[in-house]
Amino acid sequence: MDLEFQKYSTLSKYAFQNRYQDFEETRNFPKEDLGAYPFDKMEEECGVFGLHSTQELDTFSLSQFGLFALQHRGQEACGIAVGNKGKIFSVKDEGLVLDVFKTIEEPEQFMGSTVIGHTRYTTAGDKKKYNFQPFFAKNEYDQIILSIAHNGNLTNAKQLRKELEDEGVVFRATSDTEVILRLIQKNLDLGLRGAIKATMEKIEGAYSVVGITRNKFFAFRDFNGIRPLVLGAIDENTFVVASESCALDGVGAQYVRDILPGEIVYTSDNEKGLQSYLVKEDCVNRICAFEYIYFARPDSTLEGINVHEVREKSGMKIWEQAPVDADIVIGVPDSGVPAAIGFSKASGIPFRPVLIKNRYIGRSFIIPSQEMREHFVNLKLNPIVSEMKDKRVVIIDDSIVRGTTSKRLVKILKNAGVKEIHFRSVSPPIVAPCFLGIDTPTKDDLISANMSKDELKDYLAVDSLEFLTVENLVEILGSPNHCFGCFTEKYPVKNPDELAFVDQGD
Repeated sequence: MDLEFQKYSTLSKYAFQNRYQDFEETRNFPKEDLGAYPFDKMEEECGVFGLHSTQELDTFSLSQFGLFALQHRGQEACGIAVGNKGKIFSVKDEGLVLDVFKTIEEPEQFMGSTVIGHTRYTTAGDKKKYNFQPFFAKNEYDQIILSIAHNGNLTNAKQLRKELEDEGVVFRATSDTEVILRLIQKNLDLGLRGAIKATMEKIEGAYSVVGITRNKFFAFRDFNGIRPLVLGAIDENTFVVASESCALDGVGAQYVRDILPGEIVYTSDNEKGLQSYLVKEDCVNRICAFEYIYFARPDSTLEGINVHEVREKSGMKIWEQAPVDADIVIGVPDSGVPAAIGFSKASGIPFRPVLIKNRYIGRSFIIPSQEMREHFVNLKLNPIVSEMKDKRVVIIDDSIVRGTTSKRLVKILKNAGVKEIHFRSVSPPIVAPCFLGIDTPTKDDLISANMSKDELKDYLAVDSLEFLTVENLVEILGSPNHCFGCFTEKYPVKNPDELAFVDQGD
């Protein structure tokens, strides 16, 4: 396949066990004393980045720029692996990109021709360095020969891990990323492309992977394209692969296209430039719809669709679906704001940016008491009272997951003197968990799986409540070929019969 510059328009058991304590207090969400809880959003598990060049570049700095752009996909750990003159050097640690890379010793080691990187969102209780990425494999001389970074979740990881362990393979982590790594390593005698193909034919689920050997670069994507992966180029000698196009912009690369479902892109000793190989023909792209609703940055383009435009259109569409008389429209920062602007454009009701977000509170912030939890949402979102008092307000949010934060937000608005509150969610009701690489609560903890819309309206204590319909979301996205599993319980990949005993690939 020619890669010239042309644009194309379950939780694992391990993770669940560790996450359970964090959710335990709020499992019975209808109770009045729930308060605000910091884990009330679906979270993307990670971002991946890769760059290959045949000319001298400051890959160390460029990899940081790429990961900076993907920081929203994971804030708890990050790392890079660099191929430099036949050797692979790796550094990874807990913390933000700026923190991890500011005190690197011997940075010249990381100035190689090829680099991959990873930002990680970890589950509670699983902040172990052995699960930080990129992962790497060594030869008998203790030299790193292979390194990968992965976004997604394998649904057959438990089975594959057991098979490999029975063959004598020793695992050093609890992540299913290592299953991918060991399968590629096991099959390297088939050549790099052959090893990746053999691995893809074994693994099931959702995955976007970038990787390097001591002299090659590669990337590949699952047969349904559930997790995003885009291709760009800085020049004819320098290619970039990343979870989102905003990372291409961050390193000065031009968006070329999205990596196709079932596609391997790789470098070869015998062929110039970046090569492409389709492991399976006629794959249907089923990219996660929630990438557009919440996960991706608004300045990203995925599968030829701009994220900001989708969010603005969703606000316009929910006005068409559920109009209401009101004085102002407000959006919950950040992903709710474009939708609120769209709602305002369609309705003529003025948009007011009156919810102020504090951007300096970490996701893993632990709140020990109910009293302190009640302060937490005020720390994250605080209203400009003078703009709201005695007003009829439409509040636009990207989604309602557990409902606890939404309920506390409504209370904040009422304390600000708001006269009426009309709540609009620009995603359909979330009724099922994701087992394909998203950090979601169990079905028992998803409020829309356990309450009707009228019951939820009463629980939130709002004057009206509406969700964007799946049909309208499909219309906005322009195709039914997306993963809508959390809305419909219909997944493009078979739901595993039991939870895997490995961590998600993050």
